Amino acid sequence: MTGTWWQHGTIYQIYPRSFSDSDGDGVGDLPGITARLDYLNDGTPGSLGVDAIWLSPFYPSPMADFGYDVSDYTGVHELFGTLDDFDELVAQAHRRGIRVVIDWVPNHTSDRHPWFQQSRSSRDDPRRDWYVWRDPAPDGGPPNNWLSAFPRAGRAWTWDEPTAQWYLHSFLPEQPDLNWDNPQVEAAMHDTLRFWLERGVDGFRIDVAHRLGKDPELPDVHKEMDPEHRRTVLPPVPASGPLATLHDQDWPTGHDRLRAVRRVVEDYGDRVIIGEVYLLDQRRLVRYVANGDELHLAHNFVFVHQPWKAAAFRSVIEEFETLATPATWPAWFLNNHDHSRTATRYAEGAGDSAARARVAGMLVLTLRGTPFLYQGEELGLPDGEVPPETVVDVDGRDPQRTPIPWEPPSAAGPGAGFTTGTPWLPVQSHAERLNVATQSADPASTLSLYRRLLAYRRDSEALREGAYRALDAGDDLLVFLRGERVMVALNFSADATVLDAAGLGLPASGRLDVSTDAGREPAAVDLSALRLGGDEGVIVRLP
Repeated sequence: MTGTWWQHGTIYQIYPRSFSDSDGDGVGDLPGITARLDYLNDGTPGSLGVDAIWLSPFYPSPMADFGYDVSDYTGVHELFGTLDDFDELVAQAHRRGIRVVIDWVPNHTSDRHPWFQQSRSSRDDPRRDWYVWRDPAPDGGPPNNWLSAFPRAGRAWTWDEPTAQWYLHSFLPEQPDLNWDNPQVEAAMHDTLRFWLERGVDGFRIDVAHRLGKDPELPDVHKEMDPEHRRTVLPPVPASGPLATLHDQDWPTGHDRLRAVRRVVEDYGDRVIIGEVYLLDQRRLVRYVANGDELHLAHNFVFVHQPWKAAAFRSVIEEFETLATPATWPAWFLNNHDHSRTATRYAEGAGDSAARARVAGMLVLTLRGTPFLYQGEELGLPDGEVPPETVVDVDGRDPQRTPIPWEPPSAAGPGAGFTTGTPWLPVQSHAERLNVATQSADPASTLSLYRRLLAYRRDSEALREGAYRALDAGDDLLVFLRGERVMVALNFSADATVLDAAGLGLPASGRLDVSTDAGREPAAVDLSALRLGGDEGVIVRLP
């Protein structure tokens, strides 16, 4: 097998608060994750079969942004356990061949972090320049017109009365931006990486990696270039022409900072850095992975924002393949803790949203590149129902963060096996049917499909390493080859259709190995008249 573990493996995102609660307080924790590792990969066909886990933040935090406001980069929040619990999780994961990637949040800290407490104590404090402080504009207002990435937070500046200056926060006021133009900040953050590398972590997912570089002159941004908000789908970006200057993100200095991060990580051997590069332009995205000296992988948010149309996904994939250099390796996902789940997001129109979620899973797991799965995706979970009185997130992301149902509530109680207490967010109403225990016993379930897909990928050199070549099969079908002997055909229409794959230059026959339709068994198929049901995807092995 060529390539590295992060190229041929599948990475599974765990949102610790909602994965598994070991102590009954209603919040998931590190011991809860450790207890569920066999479900993720125990080396048998009965496990999911992932190769690595990525843990969203578990650090000490006031939880203004549920852990993305870090008050101590080298600790564990008491809700989640202890450092000993973390060490045990890493040890147990490694015994099962599971790599452990953790979130690293370098753009900002909590306003409760000792660094910021010192920084705001006085204009003369040695750590004053560790954050971005500025005098008011001539009218007394903020230094510029930058906006927070959270629409509800408004402007990206907060006035600090005791020292009579404004401080920058790209997100909440409780998340002041670090000043990466200060070499001391960079050195201190590198030390936090070394702390976890020495504890055995296999890499880092870097939160908002594209914001490590900002224009130090802090000019206004043009209205059309205002920071894109997480939950806003922007209009298409022109495929050619110069890239607009953003000033508040994607500044050239960020690339050098990521190169330095990579050098730190590479001192520890076979590790990986993965960037959340939330830029809805693949030309910008590719620059972070093009030269083999910055990020190893970058999440592709252009892909996530596509409508349920084969032509739209085909266009994004082909553009990325065109832009990619020999050093570029793709990273694909359609679900995470910040975005509505596919079973809900693609529920519009005449199609079957549950079937579409299965097709989406086949798409992510068969493309050239590293697939990322979000906990519960393998169960086909839709967004949970969160009544107004239980809403806790500032940016409306609670529905995709509801707890994992491990067992039917009728057997395990209202916590559905996630907790014996009261869950921090409501267990969703589909838990009786869409839980791990019930689906594990059902060969037709979405979980069983994911197990088959992951096993197939693991055993297929073509899916792990083969080239990607799209076939033109019309607007409703996304059809592509992986290597020379694996064809994937995905029907994005609710209507059944017949594909003449032989007419596209393929052999006259093949073997259907996997279908998203649970009622369709593996069998030989005529590729001149390959039937695809509405919202069905298939993997066909060619002779």
